[in-house]
Amino acid sequence: MWRFVWRLSALFLWVGLGLLLLALVFPFLQQAGRNQQIRWWSRGLLHWCGVRVDYIGQVVTATPVLFVSNHVSWLDIFILNAQRATAFVAKSEIRRWPVLGWLVAGAGTVFIERGQRQAIKYVSEQMQALFRQNQAIGLFPEGTTSDGLAVGSFHASLFETALSTGVDIQPLVLRFYDGEQRSPRVAFVGEQSLLQNMWLLLSRPGVRVECEFLAVLPHAQNRQQGRVETALQAQTAIQKAL
Repeated sequence: MWRFVWRLSALFLWVGLGLLLLALVFPFLQQAGRNQQIRWWSRGLLHWCGVRVDYIGQVVTATPVLFVSNHVSWLDIFILNAQRATAFVAKSEIRRWPVLGWLVAGAGTVFIERGQRQAIKYVSEQMQALFRQNQAIGLFPEGTTSDGLAVGSFHASLFETALSTGVDIQPLVLRFYDGEQRSPRVAFVGEQSLLQNMWLLLSRPGVRVECEFLAVLPHAQNRQQGRVETALQAQTAIQKAL
């Protein structure tokens, strides 16, 4: 219990600092400065949650890129942001999360209204604008979280924006550990609430994540083979690495 109380208290203070940065500092920063603050703050959040992240492989840093990843936890966004500031495509429900929803929205998350007829077109236009600004975009093509031990089928629709704008795609895999063992213990799945998942995470010692950046899928090849085959190629690479 003491570990949960201590970490939750530290996390509340850190989130409060994040909200102050968004309100008072971000309006006066250029994009490069915002990206630096996002990386720094995300690293701090992982620290206060007691999560160690080991990064493996070479991440694309200098050019616009679409990162595609398996999806295990609400932490996934911050794990990648700690390495390169990334605007994620996420379901609109996340915007309504207490406090964390404000933070991910302020960091540039693109929200998709599932079930809306024009949702894909609207999100695609936002993605194109971010790519033109040399930004990275993150996508969880499964459309939902998993236990982290397997990968579901990828939805291919939003791969089309990267293909049509000539942007490379880099798959990455997130492997969650409880001590030295692979574990689904802190996966945010099923009917869990955010608070229930935070209890599991913050009260637990030894949570570790491996974030491995896989080989880049070049845009020329992707455009030639189309979005469905590209999505399947990314899914297969992540499944093998997982």
